[in-house]
Amino acid sequence: MASFEDFKINKQLRYAIEDLGFTEATPIQEQAFSVIRSGRDVVGIAQTGTGKTFAYTLPLLEGLKFSKQVNPRILILVPTRELVLQVVDQIKEYGKHSSIRVLGVYGGTNINTQRQEVAQGCDIIVGTPGRLYDLAVSRTLQLKSIKHLVIDEVDVMLDLGFRFQLVNIFDLLPQRRQNIMFSATMTDEVDELMDTFFTAPERIQVALSGTPLDSIEQSYYQLPNFYTKVNLATHLLKDKGTYQKNLIFVSNKKHADRVYTELAEVFGESVGVIHANKTQNYRINAIEQFDKGTYRILVTTDVMARGLDLDQITHVFNLDVPRFPENYMHRIGRTGRADHKGNSILMGTADEVEKKEAIEALMNRSIAQKDLPQDLEVATKLLPEEQPDHVEINNPSKRPDDRGASFHEKKEKNKKVNLGGSYRREIAKKYKKPKTRGDKNYNRRNKK
Repeated sequence: MASFEDFKINKQLRYAIEDLGFTEATPIQEQAFSVIRSGRDVVGIAQTGTGKTFAYTLPLLEGLKFSKQVNPRILILVPTRELVLQVVDQIKEYGKHSSIRVLGVYGGTNINTQRQEVAQGCDIIVGTPGRLYDLAVSRTLQLKSIKHLVIDEVDVMLDLGFRFQLVNIFDLLPQRRQNIMFSATMTDEVDELMDTFFTAPERIQVALSGTPLDSIEQSYYQLPNFYTKVNLATHLLKDKGTYQKNLIFVSNKKHADRVYTELAEVFGESVGVIHANKTQNYRINAIEQFDKGTYRILVTTDVMARGLDLDQITHVFNLDVPRFPENYMHRIGRTGRADHKGNSILMGTADEVEKKEAIEALMNRSIAQKDLPQDLEVATKLLPEEQPDHVEINNPSKRPDDRGASFHEKKEKNKKVNLGGSYRREIAKKYKKPKTRGDKNYNRRNKK
């Protein structure tokens, strides 16, 4: 690995790096620095947890000169509100010895407050596509001075349906700019976006798309239903010495609330939950409590925890097999970060085996299946979608013609059918479809 001492950076950045204790650059940071400094369009593909944020932030800050202008010169787009706050905090740390002004904007909060902050001016603006587009369209935010555009976790943005906002933001930006895109996975949709809006981009790929971190041990359990998965998670989490800091992923908000309810009964206030229905302050507080260790267990969905840099997560639980294999890569990337060992536990039913095989095909390796604990309780409680369909065939107690004693025929006036009004019927009679149906020889044939 290259040392940061070999990088051509100013004293202020070097002091900040020393304060943070960084000594050696990761491969993506080493390869991206000179390319981004050259001004070329860049597409960076690296495993999650390898320092992608610092990889694009460091060269951009090195090239950012002091200015009192109001309009921002660097635009960074990220998929979630939590990631906005994280990137803003990191940039503030990197630029604490200089006069860099950075601002984060995102939905779920008062837009008027953010308008006032934007009007005060900034050098770097970090935002989610939806809120940033709203500010730009209202002309509160002027993008005419943007020299560098960064799209972080672009595959997540496209999964969340932000393509429309991204394309519209591109239209508002100056034609002469540097485009920088970073992602953990490369999909066909990302390729299409890159081909349309980037100019001969330099591709930096330090790991194949879909390659898991070698520091993560992966295992798989096959179970009969959802609540048996919850029982297994509860059984494992009772070992506090092994399962010290745990992130539990589920597929949707309802499942998150169900898992949280079950785990909170056993583990009490050491369990937290975040998803899209929670308020912004609640979610920020939950992440802080988890980061500090107040919460030993955090239940979340794909949207809320993607890309977050949470320290030393020992285990990631997947209580469902993700529909898209790339999502699995993002999930397990929350553990095994910064040279720490991590563990991933995948739980699936017989119906999810095909999706598990798709993940293994993407990674080009198999996930070892483990035996279930002998004392594991198999749940009889089922989700609504797991309930079997009960079809009663030839039930002698329910005959179709047995309508009960209270049944009576409708009165004649109640049997009338609404034909659309007499006016419509008369018009329909008057203007019938032509008998000729466009046949030019109809009249000639009928005269004979």
